[in-house]
Amino acid sequence: MSASNFIDHVRLCSRSGKGGAGAVSFRREKHVPRGGPDGGNGGRGGHVIIRGNAQLWTLLHLRYRKHVIAGAGESGGGMRSSGAQGRDEIIEVPLGTIIRDAETNEIRAEITEDGEEMIITPGGRGGLGNENFKTAVNQTPRYAQPGEPGQEEWLVLELKLLADVGLVGFPNAGKSTLLSSISAARPEIADYPFTTLVPNLGVVSYFDNRSFVMADIPGIIEGAAEGKGLGLRFLRHIERNSMLLFMIPADTEDVQKEYQILRGELERYNPELLDKHHILAITKSDMLDEEMMEEFKAELPEGVESLFISSITQTNLDKLKDAIWQGLNPVAE
Repeated sequence: MSASNFIDHVRLCSRSGKGGAGAVSFRREKHVPRGGPDGGNGGRGGHVIIRGNAQLWTLLHLRYRKHVIAGAGESGGGMRSSGAQGRDEIIEVPLGTIIRDAETNEIRAEITEDGEEMIITPGGRGGLGNENFKTAVNQTPRYAQPGEPGQEEWLVLELKLLADVGLVGFPNAGKSTLLSSISAARPEIADYPFTTLVPNLGVVSYFDNRSFVMADIPGIIEGAAEGKGLGLRFLRHIERNSMLLFMIPADTEDVQKEYQILRGELERYNPELLDKHHILAITKSDMLDEEMMEEFKAELPEGVESLFISSITQTNLDKLKDAIWQGLNPVAE
């Protein structure tokens, strides 16, 4: 999917429907000339509802929809006839969407399941008809309630991709090449920085028809947590990943420094990201002979599960999938 088609942040105006007015009416029939009040209630105004849709993975369909307006409820009628409810307006969003109040930035809702629905802007209640106001001392009330007005508010919809594994690395670390090698995803691949401008998802097959979802995030650069490069825009997609796969190419000058920079950017953005299980993959290892690989091993950070892989020669890709699966499904001791 092109960069212009991946939309993960939209701002829109949500307006619920006004409630219908209650009716002022009296029963008038041939043999009942002085019937009591029978005014019905007004209908509820339409809600604005958020619904999860697993078939969507971007907010592109909402890019140019700046106003969402639900229908008004109808007024009540005679013979205790209630007005019809206003038309609800349903906004379908991909799983992982967060809805915020545009003014306060407060999180109003979070959609994580297919078909999950939440009323985000409730419609106004319908007014009561005059039948509801009959008392012993007032047998013929000649008033009814108006309907409640609808609400209008500005909302921000923000998508955080749901994936099992997030790929973390500098531009040109081989993230897109790995994703294309072990899944059916076909991200753009080229030998220059920032080939990946939008996140890409791929389903990786494992043994016995099992699988996991891998997300290729645009490359992180030093200062990404402060807004440099593309990192700040897409770091939030890493928050929902169950585990992280750090990727550093074998031709890097200082693997320890690069690894610490990546960790530092994640920590500055959200310290909780470092609590996730993670693995370090040294990519492009086909460039190393056995002697060079032994020297490289001595430079690896301690206490981190590390693997040498090559997407071109398929070296250790099965071992990498094993390590990822075990990380996602730890065996209880």
